[in-house]
Amino acid sequence: MSKITIISGSPSEQTRLNGVFDEVVRHLEGVNINPEIIHVRNLPAQDLIQAKFDSEDIIRANKKVEDSNIIVILTPVYKASFTGVLKTYLDLLPQNGLEGKTILPIAVGGSFGHLLMIDYALKPVLTALGATHILKGAFILDSQIKKFENNQYEIDEEAKTRLETSLNFLKGSLSSEKNVTSSIV
Repeated sequence: MSKITIISGSPSEQTRLNGVFDEVVRHLEGVNINPEIIHVRNLPAQDLIQAKFDSEDIIRANKKVEDSNIIVILTPVYKASFTGVLKTYLDLLPQNGLEGKTILPIAVGGSFGHLLMIDYALKPVLTALGATHILKGAFILDSQIKKFENNQYEIDEEAKTRLETSLNFLKGSLSSEKNVTSSIV
């Protein structure tokens, strides 16, 4: 059975990225997958900043990644790139920590001008970590996510359709993995 870990790279608790995060979790739970979660902002800042590879919290987070076949990476776009807190965490993964894993990048940004951030900022870092199977990601505009009280969000239908399309690529990865497993048995 596939294990999926979602890495949320937002430094803020009050972020529109939470709407996307919630939608991804709902989608996965809808196909009977309970993903592991890493909210990078909840890892000890001191451990991230000082690159404490031996930190128990970092080791636990890295173990979730190691044990997973699929990694979904969520990030807001800051200054035409992914967040610094996400980069700091990715720096603490082992050199080939993403080798053999399927990666789905998802970003939220202020304009479609930031759309290429996934290809030109995030994917090179993921590749440096050994990722070779990076799925076509999803990019969602901030304006396509309505924020309500109590940290509740609603994604507009067009953006939700794009997100669902990207998440459906995961189904293909899960199906091909099941086929490989059943042909081995």
